Parts: sequence; C-alpha cells; structure tokens
Amino acid sequence: MVMAADLSIDQRFELERFSRAIDATADPDQLRALAKQLLQAWHTQKAATQWVLTQQQPS
Repeated sequence: MVMAADLSIDQRFELERFSRAIDATADPDQLRALAKQLLQAWHTQKAATQWVLTQQQPS
C-alpha cells in the first residue's frame, strides 16, 4: 500500500483534487460516475506499473 508520504507533490495535489470533488458531490449519479473514473484510473495505473516491472526483469 502506498502511503501519502510516498506520493509526489503532483500526486498529492491530484488526490486532494479528487477528494474535494467527492466531498462536493451530493448527486448519486455524479458520485457513481466519479467512482467509475477513479476505478478506471486505478486499474490503468496498476497495469502500467506491472508492465514497467516486467520490462525491468532480465530476459
């Protein structure tokens, strides 16, 4: 698990931006759309990280 201290400044600002967007959203449909957007971003990041790790392994 990545701790907040492990995040770059840009990542911390992005996290804060999304946190504020969630807090400011009262409409369930908007929250659902935001959750799906975050889920997509999370899985895309996981796939990119896995790809980088496989590229670093000796053939």
